[in-house]
Amino acid sequence: MKRYLGLLILAFLFAFTSKAQDSLKVEKCDTCHSVRKATLFSAVIPGSGQIYNHLAQPKGQKKAYWKVPLIYAALGGASYFLITNQRDVISLRKEYRDREENGGIAVNEDWSAYDSQGLLTLENQNAGFRDFSILGLVLIYGLQVADAAVEAHFVSFDVSEDLSFRIKPWSYQSSHVGLSLSLNFR
Repeated sequence: MKRYLGLLILAFLFAFTSKAQDSLKVEKCDTCHSVRKATLFSAVIPGSGQIYNHLAQPKGQKKAYWKVPLIYAALGGASYFLITNQRDVISLRKEYRDREENGGIAVNEDWSAYDSQGLLTLENQNAGFRDFSILGLVLIYGLQVADAAVEAHFVSFDVSEDLSFRIKPWSYQSSHVGLSLSLNFR
């Protein structure tokens, strides 16, 4: 636990020292936003890349913070199912071994309704669920890192009125109806 706390403190110190170095670069580029930093932050602490992107966005477009509770809820749910299924797998294995040693007599009341073959089937099923939980945990973690990287690319994306795409209804002498498409680049 102390090792992880030390790594976390080092990551934050690295982030603040690199932020101080970036503040010197602001004079050269006032719209710079590091995609690498957002990805690294999100890889070290899930959700921190989204917060970094939120702080870098202009005043009216700040919308990245709402993803953080969803990230932690998804990671927590996947972790819960991983722990629960692993605990059941261990309990079923122990019950099966105890029955083999005691001549088929149930030891744990939770599994007394199942015979030995049923215990093996339940153990395989829970092991599969555990493996899916691990896969889900890895996918959620990877998606939040990818989301932070993609969103960092869009922080300085121009969405002004000069760039527009409009579709409007169109009619010609009330007999022809269609759609009008207008693209404005400037």
